[in-house]
Amino acid sequence: MTAEAPGRPGAAGPPPLVHLLQEFSLESNRYVDAAGSSNDMHRTDLNALAVIMQHTAKNQVVTPGVLRKELHLSSPATTALIDRLNKSGHVVRERQGTDRRQVQLRMTPKAYRDGGAMFRPLARHIGAAMQDFSPGELEVATRFMNAMIEATVRAGEEAAQDGSRTPSP
Repeated sequence: MTAEAPGRPGAAGPPPLVHLLQEFSLESNRYVDAAGSSNDMHRTDLNALAVIMQHTAKNQVVTPGVLRKELHLSSPATTALIDRLNKSGHVVRERQGTDRRQVQLRMTPKAYRDGGAMFRPLARHIGAAMQDFSPGELEVATRFMNAMIEATVRAGEEAAQDGSRTPSP
């Protein structure tokens, strides 16, 4: 007996929309890999810059500890990552606070220029594709994507909790 997928009577597996989300995720990852590779940057480098940009946009301080936590890296891997980004001219370390012990990470203008150049083709193609949809359709799609992001974050948190539990001998 096969399990029926919601929205597809008699079909096993997830509904077509879930397959499309998986395919979009895969193609997005392929784009990031291609863009990064052509600019001698690792996926982790690009993810780090995205984290720094997101936090900066919210006026939040980004420290090496924040980056380590967001990217699930070890301390030595985080240091190597920051060293690479600093050497490439994409990130600077700044000491903040009165005791100057806290190191804050900031993206450089070069990082914004390079990132813009790397992702301009994707933005252009996505922008063109969005022109085929009405504002109402885009509003529904936006609500849907926000719900999918929230669901994915919750699933990731759940997976992390399950992974931290050690099985009993």
